[in-house]
Amino acid sequence: RKLAADLSLDDVSDIDQALLALETEGRVLRGYFRPVHGDKPELEWCDRRLLARIHRYTLNRLRAEIEPVTAAELMRFLLHWQHVDAEDQLIGVDGLAGVLEQLDGYEVAADAWEKHVLPARVREYDAGLIDTLCLSGRVAWGRLTPMETAGKSPLKTSPIALMLREHAALWRIDAQADTGLLTSEARSVLDAMNARGALFFHEIVSATKLLPTLVERALGELAGAGLATADSFSGLRALLTPPEKRKNLSGRGSGRASMYGVDTAGRWGLLAGEQMEESARVEPIARALLARYGVVFRALLARESRLPPWRELVTVYRKLEARGEIRGGRFVSGFGGEQFAAPEAVGRLRAVRKQEKTGALITLSAADPLNLVGVLTPEARVAAFARNRILLRDGVPIAALESGEVRRLAESEFSDDNLRAMMQRKTAAANPRPWL
Repeated sequence: RKLAADLSLDDVSDIDQALLALETEGRVLRGYFRPVHGDKPELEWCDRRLLARIHRYTLNRLRAEIEPVTAAELMRFLLHWQHVDAEDQLIGVDGLAGVLEQLDGYEVAADAWEKHVLPARVREYDAGLIDTLCLSGRVAWGRLTPMETAGKSPLKTSPIALMLREHAALWRIDAQADTGLLTSEARSVLDAMNARGALFFHEIVSATKLLPTLVERALGELAGAGLATADSFSGLRALLTPPEKRKNLSGRGSGRASMYGVDTAGRWGLLAGEQMEESARVEPIARALLARYGVVFRALLARESRLPPWRELVTVYRKLEARGEIRGGRFVSGFGGEQFAAPEAVGRLRAVRKQEKTGALITLSAADPLNLVGVLTPEARVAAFARNRILLRDGVPIAALESGEVRRLAESEFSDDNLRAMMQRKTAAANPRPWL
């Protein structure tokens, strides 16, 4: 109507036909482009190039509003974002489910999950919590990076990932191990699973005609090769338990025998899900990384594995920013390249920047996903072994404990003995030795 009035035309239908013709040619777009005043908004038309320019100006203005934080402030933010800070720790099964959604597909040393990583994020962590999630079908565990040699069960340092079960195929693309390296017993168990699907331990024994001890050894080999998993997390605990302290397969054992057994872990089956196209996994992984870190840029992903190329992730992030789902800009100073953040993370970053430093000390295992020494900081990296420790003060790594030796990462008033004592305090307390 306004356009008809500006052109002094009485017949609005002629204007509508002309605009429809221009829309068909792709020169104009219809929609609601200005703030709505009143109950019923009026349909508007805009030149395509002008709308693109307005959209670009809007994105540039939003990016200019962001004041970048330092690497130390980003680390403080990540301690809150991943619920490591005592104020943000979660509780119960639902809390653990939220933590595992953040850490979806991240590989950690098998022995570190329940000793360090999960208790650092879930208050009063108990082994039954993760068993509940696994038995309900929400979470799966498995090795995503296959072993180069077969015949070995998973070691404490083997990289094991916890993932949403529906994302097993997402993280395992092109991760098949060479079955020719497997022993004959492992191939027999693998063939039985391929033919009959997930099986209980006694069903595997019956199908393969093997001794229970050989089946147990074969399952450990398949899990170590990244091919098999169990319904519950207790299957991994049983494989990690020393053989002399593992529960006897007959059910009889000493008083110090582990409560976990390979035969009581529920069904054992193949870890691999349906095959996914490479292009189909880019956006889900891009969203998973945003959920994990809140802020994403190339340097931050140095410890991630099995990711699509950064250029493909950037393409997805640009599309999400254009839709208004995420924010782009310079969020962290000192790092080049494009940076993107979840909308809720931007506000948390601002709050952390304004928060006063209290000198709070946090000890992390070097196997923790937040071991970003050498990634966000200029120091040499700390090897991601569970026994290594990192001590942070207000997000700044001040010391590391490597092979029992203290390495100072920043100036502090603490002596080496004090630093060692603080880093040797266990961040985990739940079931450190399942056979006790």
